[in-house]
Amino acid sequence: MSDEVKSCCTPSAKRNTKLKDVSMPIAETIRAASTDGMIGLPGGRFFMGTDYELGFPADGEGPVRSVKLSPFSIDITPVTNTQFAEFIKDTKYVTEAERYNWSFVFWAHIPQARFDQLVADTVAQAPWWCKVYGATWNSPEGPGSHIEGRQDYPVVHVAYTDAAAFAAWAGKQLPTEAEWEYAARGGLEQKLFPWGDELEPNGHHLCNVWQGQFPSEDTADDGYAGACPVQAFPPNGYGLYSTVGNVWEWTQDWFGVAHPKHETLNPRGPKYGTDKVTKGGSFLCHASYCNRYRVAARTKNTPDSSTSNIGFRCVLRS
Repeated sequence: MSDEVKSCCTPSAKRNTKLKDVSMPIAETIRAASTDGMIGLPGGRFFMGTDYELGFPADGEGPVRSVKLSPFSIDITPVTNTQFAEFIKDTKYVTEAERYNWSFVFWAHIPQARFDQLVADTVAQAPWWCKVYGATWNSPEGPGSHIEGRQDYPVVHVAYTDAAAFAAWAGKQLPTEAEWEYAARGGLEQKLFPWGDELEPNGHHLCNVWQGQFPSEDTADDGYAGACPVQAFPPNGYGLYSTVGNVWEWTQDWFGVAHPKHETLNPRGPKYGTDKVTKGGSFLCHASYCNRYRVAARTKNTPDSSTSNIGFRCVLRS
């Protein structure tokens, strides 16, 4: 099949091979920016990246480098289904998944009685990812599914282009990778997670990731098999929820693995690229194959790709 896996975490759709640079907002702002539901952060110096020995050097996680950021505000949670529904109602925007009539869904979340009817193909390198006809932000598992009861869940099946359109409508922007990581760390320096270095301190689950044998058995010991409400687990030191686990989050930056060794101010990644950086990991992350639920971890995907485990949050710069 033609679908290319950029990583085991999120498959790439590559729907539009002539996609233009969408680093800037692609829709007119139709509402005044508001900091409601956001937290203001002072910026300043922090140490970005990691030299963690169990990380993924090929992902460009390191080296650790000094970064300075200007003040900015960031959404307390990923954008929810309720918020995205308001955007759709106001703009009549059509997402990439809706335009192409398919998106990627994790195999275990597809109704087994309709599996053959809904699934067009699977990803060769990661067969747990299925190309599902009619899977969209408001039908997350395909036709017949809905978001009723999931209004406070993160919106998914949104491509980078869709996230950028939402941000522009809201008078905001998508975060740079540096802004995202600074915010996710919650004020802690060089810790693996927003709360420290142990994934489950004292046996407590603090984020939504996979438990069990991936990809066949999710024991859901953390309470969730799949995505969960954006405030299901405690916030980090800055008051931000769901910064690791649950769903990956789009950032503004093009993906690259070469980082300046000198201190940088408000870095924005490469000027050009084919993939955007996503951060935070998702409910599918497991130590046996993908421990990218760490704050310094990163992966990538094409800007037109959508899956059932990628969402986003926005920033507002001073």
